[in-house]
Amino acid sequence: MANIVPDSFKTDLLKGVFNFDTLGNSGTAFKLALYTTQAGFSTATTAYTTTNEVSSSGTNYTAGGSTLTNNGVAISSNIAYVDFDNITFANVTLSATGALIYKNGGSDNAVLVLDFGGTKTANNGDFVIQFPAANASNAIIRLGDAP
Repeated sequence: MANIVPDSFKTDLLKGVFNFDTLGNSGTAFKLALYTTQAGFSTATTAYTTTNEVSSSGTNYTAGGSTLTNNGVAISSNIAYVDFDNITFANVTLSATGALIYKNGGSDNAVLVLDFGGTKTANNGDFVIQFPAANASNAIIRLGDAP
């Protein structure tokens, strides 16, 4: 499987449901939740779900995940992009195959399903989600003209 951009995100984006400016500038708050399997996620995904979410039992992971720090929107080479700070789930024991970025609050609208390309684990250690470089070629969310 690969990363998935839900159809609901595409339509919600055009409807103005999301504001990717920084939270301090009235931007939307976003969260990232971890999952044990990507089964059930597809382009039809619309919102955060607890189905297959990493168990919070015996770990420092909280259901719903953690809030992302949004560094706002930038543009380069006619490509607009969003950058989030890397996120660390500290001192956890868990296994995850992917994650969901979603709007925090209200309908918990889905933004992006991340596929880790296999199971990643932490055993009484840090589980780190490292986002790609914040630029027009690599940022996790990019919008621009097709080549």
